[in-house]
Amino acid sequence: MDLRESIRNQNDVSLSITKGLLLTEGKDSNVVYSPLSLHVVLSLIAAGSSGPTLHQLLSFLKSESSDQLNSFASELVGVVFADGSPCGGPRLSFANGLWVDKSLTLKPSFKEVVDTAYKAALNQADFQNKASEVIREVNSWAEKETSGLIKQVLPDGSVDRTTVLIFANALYFKGAWNEPFDASSTKDYDFHLLNGSTVKAPFMTSKKRQVVGDFDGFKVLKLPYKQGEDKRSFSMYFFLPEAKDGLPALVEKLGSESGLLERYLPSEQVEVGDFRIPRFKISFGFEASKTLKGLGLVLPFSGGLTEMVDSPADNDLYVSSIFHKSFIEVNEEGTEAAAASAGVIAVRSLIKIDFVADHPFLFVIREDMSGTILFTGHVIDPLAG
Repeated sequence: MDLRESIRNQNDVSLSITKGLLLTEGKDSNVVYSPLSLHVVLSLIAAGSSGPTLHQLLSFLKSESSDQLNSFASELVGVVFADGSPCGGPRLSFANGLWVDKSLTLKPSFKEVVDTAYKAALNQADFQNKASEVIREVNSWAEKETSGLIKQVLPDGSVDRTTVLIFANALYFKGAWNEPFDASSTKDYDFHLLNGSTVKAPFMTSKKRQVVGDFDGFKVLKLPYKQGEDKRSFSMYFFLPEAKDGLPALVEKLGSESGLLERYLPSEQVEVGDFRIPRFKISFGFEASKTLKGLGLVLPFSGGLTEMVDSPADNDLYVSSIFHKSFIEVNEEGTEAAAASAGVIAVRSLIKIDFVADHPFLFVIREDMSGTILFTGHVIDPLAG
């Protein structure tokens, strides 16, 4: 399976998780998360699994083998997530970390995958006596790797003396718009909430031509980020339903069919009439097991994590929880976004188109050459962080 096919499969998984999250736990709040960050943590767990647990993970991640997942992760780090800031593109950081109890030894085959495919920093931990210190260490690592945006991926009490392994992933993105907005033109307008009321929010605007597509029941706006000297091209997409209360139906549509997102990405610049995008800032965190369970991935995995460590208690290992925290800020200059995930392993056409995002909408940040989705979420109230 080549990189593009792997990315298409990963994007299908991403939109499936997005649908599950936005229509359940996230339906009443602004949401941002990185499906890719969760994908990497689940792939790391798959690399140390066997039997029914491995089969369940491969099925959910739409992959034929853990080797395929490992190869995909390795290519992502090398191809998609190299820092673009030295050559004028977005600043990117993608890091993996692993904390293992000091009483255990990683199996050589698993350690090789951790080192080579995921390039994860390996740390020893004393879960028996210093669990709270390990939480602070993982959170400090996440804060450093996300330029201070994610300060707590692991909540207090999430690690205890039964914990033996923690996998963590951190992703950071900062991109400037190819055509920045003039801050002096930003003004307050009504934003229509799902309950029918309105709030006054700051909206950015521009008279320049924009890449907008008009589809049946919704419009899509593409805002490119400044591109560096390499071939990568990052953009943010706004999916705006025509109906003021049409976001749930749009989320349902985009997350229900394989490859659907690719069919609705605009490519041509058009003249715009009324054009307004709200500024917003979102911080969102959740424990992913409930969402994943609703999609058929049952947590905690009981047993099956037999390929990770040399221990007589191998068969007692299980994934107790997967935590995720994300942040995004969109303003006149561009976008800054970050995400961190931690899996805890325990024993046991040329016409004028209006685009006024004055009601709830979906957004996606994507690398367009490969098609990789970095972040997605929805805004139901731009004033609510």
